[in-house]
Order: sequence, then C-alpha cells, then structure tokens
Amino acid sequence: MLFSIPKSIGLIGSVLALRLLSTSGVMACSANQGNPETAQSVYEFTVNDIKGEPVSLEKYRGHVLIIVNVASKCGYTAKHYAELNELYDQYAESKGLRILAFPCNQFNNQEPGTAEEIQCFLKDRKVKFDLFEKIDVNGKDAHPLYKYLKKQQGGTLIDAIKWNFTKFIVDKDGKPVARHSPNTSPLEMLKDLEKFF
Repeated sequence: MLFSIPKSIGLIGSVLALRLLSTSGVMACSANQGNPETAQSVYEFTVNDIKGEPVSLEKYRGHVLIIVNVASKCGYTAKHYAELNELYDQYAESKGLRILAFPCNQFNNQEPGTAEEIQCFLKDRKVKFDLFEKIDVNGKDAHPLYKYLKKQQGGTLIDAIKWNFTKFIVDKDGKPVARHSPNTSPLEMLKDLEKFF
C-alpha cells in the first residue's frame, strides 16, 4: 500500500511535467513568432516561408515592403499578381521594394491548395517575390504578424482583414504606414509607395 502511493504520485508528476513542457513549448513557439502587443516593428516577427523554413523579418530591414494575403482562385488574382509582378520588376532593384505574399484560405475557400500546388501556380505566373506558408489572418489562430499589422493599420469599420489581397505598406523602419483594400489594385498604390522609397 505504501509502495503504491509514490507510484501514483510519480505518474501524476510525470503527466503534469509533460503538460507543462508541452505548454511551455507552445508558448515558446508563439513567442518566437513575435508579440503583436509589444512589437515596435515588423522586424520582431518570424514567419515560415512556403517550404516551412523560418524567416526572421529582420532580413528586410531598410526595405519598403508590401505585405499581402493572397489566393489562387479569387476574382482579384490575375490582375493583382500581374501588377505586383510589375511593381516588383520596376522597383525591387532600383528602390529596394520587397513583396511578401501570404496565402490564406479564410475567404470563401479560395486558397485550398497545398504548398506545392501554390508554388506551381505562382511559378506559372512567373512570380519572383517572396512567398510564405499558408496562414490565418483573422481569428484566434491569426499569425502574430497579422495581429500586429491590423493593430497598427486598422480597417474601415472593423480591423479584420475583409478579403484576399488586402495590402499593407511597411516603411524602411519596419513600421506599417498604409493599408489598402482588396479593390485597390497594386499599381494604384504607387503614389503611396513613392513617399517611402
């Protein structure tokens, strides 16, 4: 009888320890992605590229950024990809523009593909700018980067991302300075972009 008590305490202790470890692992992972409540710039966030490799946004320091949630099956897809390509071709070398595209399937299931399918889709469209892992941009599972972007540049009526191809401009200091709706085409953002080059 006395022998079974330590065994049960040991079992309970092990379960508690495992729970604690798994919880702290999740917290550490989330902390590694960045904290939208305390961040001073996008450089404090880490995202996964389309191949699942972590990328610190610190690598974009000193560049003007367009951060956009994308989808392959949206009515805006053809025009937006063509114009984002045009902006990238014109300003990546001369002005240091970087475009960060985040596939998202939260809007009418318009980005249902796997990472491989998304890469093939964009290769066919000769997309050269940076592509990241599919994420949520709204709700409790929204990536911390998007929580930060929405906090810094709220939307009309509500801060939530309303549809595919919502575009944020980030200045060379990593501060979100403008937000453009899905129905604003990328080329219409040029006057805004030129203020920050």
